[in-house]
Amino acid sequence: MFFVHSLESVSDEVFLDGAEGRHAATVRRVGIGETLRISDGHGVAIDGRVIEVVEDGLRIAVLRRVPVPVPEPEFVVIQALPKGDRGELAVALMTEVGVDLIVPWEASRCVTRWHEARGVRSLQRWRSAAREASKQSRRLRMTQVAELTTTRDVCAILVGAELPIVLHERAEHGFSTLELPRRGRIALVVGPEGGLTDAELQALRAAGGQPVRLGEAILRTSTAGAASVSALAAAVGRWG
Repeated sequence: MFFVHSLESVSDEVFLDGAEGRHAATVRRVGIGETLRISDGHGVAIDGRVIEVVEDGLRIAVLRRVPVPVPEPEFVVIQALPKGDRGELAVALMTEVGVDLIVPWEASRCVTRWHEARGVRSLQRWRSAAREASKQSRRLRMTQVAELTTTRDVCAILVGAELPIVLHERAEHGFSTLELPRRGRIALVVGPEGGLTDAELQALRAAGGQPVRLGEAILRTSTAGAASVSALAAAVGRWG
């Protein structure tokens, strides 16, 4: 599968160019007559057949449009910034299991800080990881990565969610106690390695966040989001 910027105005043919086109033509060596699936990552996708191969891309005849339903419920994970390259790992794992939107959060106890140029580069790496994992898992809707958020921003997201969840190792209740919505937004907060501060937990609870523990084991912040969404996806039917 390949991603393009837009497919809204495509009728009979599309030209796959740029990095995706060069990769298809020179690395994958896609040939005339082969069929491909192409998506804009936002709800429009096609199946097509290659009719011409050039140095920097492919000319493709549209065979059919592919329906891309909006996922229900929507999964949003607010991810505290992990150390090192664990952020990209977390993004890739969450993308593969079906998270729709990932929100980077600079929590109080985050060791990593996204300041100035470092923040720009880090956000680009997260978005690149989401794009590549979307391709690998053949997601027609690409997982989106939001701008860096503050605790106040996180609280606003929780207020607007049908089910706001805060992962916490000392929570009294587990996932089995949750009443899961079939529509709307499920928002999940994953704290940093050092845990949430009392002030953060209080603010998140005031915004409606329900503290929940995933199980007896304490997972890394880079894997907790993917593990949680896997359990939720099965429970609400997104995994069929």
